[in-house]
Amino acid sequence: MVFKPNYNQQRAERNRAAQAKKEAKQREREEAVARRKAARENEAPPPPEPAPSGDS
Repeated sequence: MVFKPNYNQQRAERNRAAQAKKEAKQREREEAVARRKAARENEAPPPPEPAPSGDS
């Protein structure tokens, strides 16, 4: 005996899969941003120190 299709359940399953994919993609983007930020901080030279004033 064949069951009647449950369209609401199918739609909910598609929506869950789409949301999971969207969250995974967002997580990857955030990790990429964090890696770029860490690399940029490691490469940047230290800020120059203020020169002593010549008020002698």
